[in-house]
Formats: sequence, C-alpha cells, structure tokens
Amino acid sequence: MKLRKMINLVRNENMKLSHSISTWIMIGILVISTVAVGLLIRSGGNEAPENDWKSDITIQNQEIKKELANPRISKIVEDGYKKELQTNEYRLKHDIQPVQENSVWGFVDESSSIIFLISLFAIIMGGGIVANEFSGGTIKLLLIRPSKRFKILLSKYISVLGYTLFMLLVLLVVSFLIGGTLFSFKGAGTPLTNVGGKITEVNMISHIVQVYGLQCINLVMMVTLAFMISSVFRNSSMAIGIGVFLLTTAPLITQQLCSKFSWAKYILFANTNLNQYITGKPLVEGMTMTFSITVLIAYFIIFNVIAYVAFIKRDIVA
Repeated sequence: MKLRKMINLVRNENMKLSHSISTWIMIGILVISTVAVGLLIRSGGNEAPENDWKSDITIQNQEIKKELANPRISKIVEDGYKKELQTNEYRLKHDIQPVQENSVWGFVDESSSIIFLISLFAIIMGGGIVANEFSGGTIKLLLIRPSKRFKILLSKYISVLGYTLFMLLVLLVVSFLIGGTLFSFKGAGTPLTNVGGKITEVNMISHIVQVYGLQCINLVMMVTLAFMISSVFRNSSMAIGIGVFLLTTAPLITQQLCSKFSWAKYILFANTNLNQYITGKPLVEGMTMTFSITVLIAYFIIFNVIAYVAFIKRDIVA
C-alpha cells in the first residue's frame, strides 16, 4: 500500500513535467543540437584517406614535444602532454587508428559533450520543481494530502532524476541514428586508455557505455544540487539562477584552484567529471576514482539532508 502511494506520487509529478511545454522544448533543443553537431562535422569535410591519421599524429607529436620543451610549463600540463605523446606513439607503433568523428560510434562519443545541455536542463527542472510549488501557492494542496512531506519531496526528486536520465537516453539514441545516417553505421577507430602509463585498448561499445555511465553520476549530482537549492529558496528564478551560475562558472574556478592548491580536490566540481580517470588526467595529482566517488557520496548526503530539513521544517503560510 505504501509503495503504491509512492508510485502514485511519482506518477503525479511525472504528469506535471510531461504536461509542461518547457520539458518538451528542452528535449527538442537537445535533438536539434545533436543534429546541428552532426551536420557541422559532416560539412567539415573530414573525408581524408584512412592512412592520413598517421601523418596527423606525427605532426601532433612534434607540436607536443615543442610544448614540453617550454621551461615554464606546469607539472599537470606536462604530465598530460606526456601521456598524450605516449598514447600517440602507441597508436603509431601498433597501427591503431584513433576514434574518427565521421563514424557512427565516433559521433556518439563526440556527442557526449552535449551532456552539458542536459546538466543545464536538470538545473532548470530541479531548481523549479519545489520552488514553483511555493511561489505558485500549490504547495498547500500537496501538504493537505495524507502523504508525509518527505515522500512528497522524494517523489519530486525521483521524477526530476528520471527525466534527466531519460534525456541522456534520448541523446544516446539520437546521436547513434544521426551518426549512422550521416556517416554510415560502420567504422570508428579504437579508443585507448592511459592510466599510470599503462595503455589499454578498449572496445568501442564498452567505451561509450563507460563514458555515458560516468556522466550519469555527474547528472545525479547536478540534479541533487539543483533540488537542494530549490528546497532552500522559495523563488524558482533564484534557485535556477544560482544553479546555472554554479554549473557555468564553478568548474572553471575549480580548475584554476586545482592547479595551485591541493585542498581544491575536495571541491564538488573537481570530482564530478569521472571521465578524467579514463583519460588519465586528474585535476590534482594523486586523485583517484575511489577518492572522487567518496567525495561525491559525501556531497550527495549533505545536499539531501539540507533539502530534507529545509522542506520538512518550513512553515507554510495559510
């Protein structure tokens, strides 16, 4: 019975989101952006012969060596260049073609950069779903129901998280279809990981699943952050504004801090991009995926506790 009530609460929140025109506008923007990126790559004329990738990597290696010769280069940048050089030399030695943008899986991989849009949409949905109830006065109608406050809050969180992950699935499916339509459904290249100087060849599909899977963790944190802000502030515009500000500026500020201070590794945005461990380029030397996951769990608990306390203890003006 309790589970059925919870399912009904989540269904009610899903209906609110599905009936909102802004939700479908977000999905439309996501699809249009994916198509635009595909057309942009196709119009770039990347139709070079397959053997040209070796010449490109050779030139790239020469440029990297020039950068490494710079005495003012920072330690983190130097390590990044060395790993990139090592990976490139491995490709040349073993005749392993890099992932090609103008291939179906290459385009799916490239489209993962559009996930930033989903994070933005998650902030907008999560930042408004609680605050809008207060600003619109509909919170009174929710609280007169027999359901406890924490269940109402949880249903909203599950609904926003579900729609966010649904948009990630839309991106994955649309990018696959667009990539296959524009570049054919074959040929991609082979991804390589370089962790601690150990280079590993990765299956393309496994690589895509890993990239998008790790992005799910990032999206969960963005939804939780936005949800916490929405629960604390009654004004949806303020909640969304703060969320968007943090999403767009905090990563850049964090990157600068990480290049100077080791304590910056405890900042949320230093740990949300778990793909840094696939590329072997953590923001702070010594950071590991286990460390980042531990930090994210700590922030996850803190954000949810703040959201819970703010929502449960808040007085509703009659």
